[in-house]
Amino acid sequence: MAPAGDIATQQKDLILVSTGLMLLIILPVMALTLLFAWKYRQSNRSATYDPDFHHSTKLEFAIWGAPIAIILVLGTVTWIATHRLDPYRPLERLDANRPVPEDMEPLRVQVVSLDWKWMFIYPQYGIATINELAAPVDRPISFTITSSNLMNSFYVPALAGQIYAMAGMQTKLHAVINKEGVFDGFSANYTGHGFSHMRFKFHGLSDNDFGAWVANARASGNALTRAAYLDIARPSEAEPVRYFKSVDGDLFYRIVNMCVPEGKECMMDIMHKDANRISGLGRMGNPAALALARLEKALADNLCTPGSEPATALAVVADLAAGNRRMSAAPAATRIFSE
Repeated sequence: MAPAGDIATQQKDLILVSTGLMLLIILPVMALTLLFAWKYRQSNRSATYDPDFHHSTKLEFAIWGAPIAIILVLGTVTWIATHRLDPYRPLERLDANRPVPEDMEPLRVQVVSLDWKWMFIYPQYGIATINELAAPVDRPISFTITSSNLMNSFYVPALAGQIYAMAGMQTKLHAVINKEGVFDGFSANYTGHGFSHMRFKFHGLSDNDFGAWVANARASGNALTRAAYLDIARPSEAEPVRYFKSVDGDLFYRIVNMCVPEGKECMMDIMHKDANRISGLGRMGNPAALALARLEKALADNLCTPGSEPATALAVVADLAAGNRRMSAAPAATRIFSE
């Protein structure tokens, strides 16, 4: 509720508007509850007693009309804010009075959640840090977020809302910091006994101070190679701030695709091979094609024996993949797979 960035400011305004709209119902209900309890107490013999009451148009209108009106307004506000504050949507303004200049390049930051620390890679500057994040004031920031293993949540309350970090995936967040200062950042998703130490400082800096911060990172620390990353990725707690003067160019890609160790095949390459392997079976979304692909994998894992019906179906799969026969054979192979 003390924002320093435009996205967090808009989120605060949304919370206040939503709370105000809900209080339009909550406060009258609470007040009327007390009023009715007092007015119709047992000792008040002058209160109207009507045991046959069953309907009041005015009362029904108030009970249903007010909530419907508030829901319509709240739904409209939520729908607009959901699209305007979409974390994947590039910023269109620096604040309420300034649009983003057309020639302004966003600062790109690659965020990696580790056990139990945060790594920040700056691909435009070729540096990286552990447990310290910095950005110049009034410059859009484009975060790309992933995790080394467990799901975490990247959160700088003064900057923007929380975004999950998940292994084998990447999420995005666009934000901007409008004030200089030092702000708290942490993980908002519990990940074990070292979770309480997954905290970092986010520095909002002037352009000159940010340049000095980058120069300091380049002048200190070691190179962040794949081998160095594997060492850093080991679980540890209360890690001090560290800087890396250079970063392997494809390190973040390999982290997302889980292929940092030497000789390990990347998920993207595996999926590409799988896509090519069943390309002759039609579109990937075709149920028969997917069934045949699963059958082939099961056979490859020695779940079937030669001469069995599934093994015969494998010949159909191979035939289809070679393009000699088309989907006319798929129903039979799919039946065999189902059985």
